[in-house]
Amino acid sequence: MDAVKETVNRIILDPQYADYLALAKAARNGAVYGAKVRFPHALVMVFLFRSGPLRDKLRLIFKATRTHARNLAQFAVAYKSTMILLRRASLSGKEESYHTFLAGLTGGYLVFGRGIQSSVNQQIVIYVFARVALALAKLSIQKRSEGGVGLGWEMREKVQRNAWPVFASLSWAMVMWLFRWYPETIQPSLRSSMKYIYQDSDHWDSFRNFLVYNK
Repeated sequence: MDAVKETVNRIILDPQYADYLALAKAARNGAVYGAKVRFPHALVMVFLFRSGPLRDKLRLIFKATRTHARNLAQFAVAYKSTMILLRRASLSGKEESYHTFLAGLTGGYLVFGRGIQSSVNQQIVIYVFARVALALAKLSIQKRSEGGVGLGWEMREKVQRNAWPVFASLSWAMVMWLFRWYPETIQPSLRSSMKYIYQDSDHWDSFRNFLVYNK
């Protein structure tokens, strides 16, 4: 057993295997993180908003968890693989600034961009898009030396003070307008949540209707 451990440690510490081990660990971390994030979310959403036998509910939870874990693992491998190939193809043999963009573009297309647009994939991409939008908004008001566009101090203060209230208000204004007039365009789980909170509250059948959630 000690000999096996020594052999494994020697492989792990050997630089020539570093790229392959990085791919394996990326796949593992992607799968673990995807499962940890999706399972509790799917558990709550399925039992709150889905009707049917327990077996069907468990199947939906497993399917969503598996899809999220698999897709994050696949993206991690695609991204890491592309980064390794670009680094090896580079004249300097080092990572260039555009490598991460190309690797993300490749992984995003291969895993999330082509094929069937499942609800899990849509949620992941929309989540990423929202974070990118916020990050770019922050970057836009940074000093030029920090990578921003170099707004003046007074303008930067105004944007920092007002950007979030405007963003939050417009987001809710648009989603409520869409929900009222074009509900079919809203993502199903969000539509179910909004229907329960904002639309079902207009209908009263009895006191029990106030106490019990009806699917």
